[in-house]
Amino acid sequence: MNDRISPEAELAWEDFHRVVNMTSDELRIWLLTDASGEEAFPADGSGPGVDELGARVVDVLRKRKVDLTEGDAELMVEVVDFVEDHLEHRPPNAERDEQWRHALMSVGHDPLRPEPFSA
Repeated sequence: MNDRISPEAELAWEDFHRVVNMTSDELRIWLLTDASGEEAFPADGSGPGVDELGARVVDVLRKRKVDLTEGDAELMVEVVDFVEDHLEHRPPNAERDEQWRHALMSVGHDPLRPEPFSA
């Protein structure tokens, strides 16, 4: 284990990379596409924007483990909890539930992506 980061950050890193199955580029493109969709310009006048949590996930995905901050570790724990909670409360016919899938994709987890083969 790396002595430059805390054991908690090490665990958060491992869990985060276990649940986030999109690359930083895939997530960035998804967030920009999602932000330009039908709901990008709400009637209340607030401007278009990329999901803030998702943008922070992109930043963490681009970092090396040794460059993590305490805030990054907290974000990784938040994302893992979010993904695991959504997967635990999977709706019926989840494969066709765009709102559920989009919520997960906004933090870097595509629930329809096949899991990698492990030997």
